Amino acid sequence: MSPWIILPISLPVITITGMWVVYAMALYNQHVCPVDNWVYNESCAVTLAQQSGPELCCDLDDIPLISKCGALPPESCFFSLICSTGAFMVMLIGLLRYAHVIDRHQDCVLNSAGLSLGWMCAGGLIMVGNFQVGRFAKLENVMSIT
Repeated sequence: MSPWIILPISLPVITITGMWVVYAMALYNQHVCPVDNWVYNESCAVTLAQQSGPELCCDLDDIPLISKCGALPPESCFFSLICSTGAFMVMLIGLLRYAHVIDRHQDCVLNSAGLSLGWMCAGGLIMVGNFQVGRFAKLENVMSIT
């Protein structure tokens, strides 16, 4: 068995674990509300035990979506690292699979299309990881106020 088998197995292990770490960091820094708080619109009247910061309310802006968990520092740095590492691994796995199919069989259009789509998905993951929407939306709000 080839040692390259570790690469496709480590991709979901690293990315899933990394996303849970990003969520835990965002929850610890009180940038999002916990997942078990499903009364976002009604919780503003009740003080939550999990929050101790200036905002004692969970509204729809605090739902722990993946991109919102990685929108503010310091978890945004780790989110960018996980997304960039995952994208690199997707590109490498796609290239190795492309070469493997060419080696075993002949080159075909479907193999080239698979490589192209894999690299486009990796490029999208790099864009999501390194250009967080939440940070730019808050800058836009600050610019419109001043």
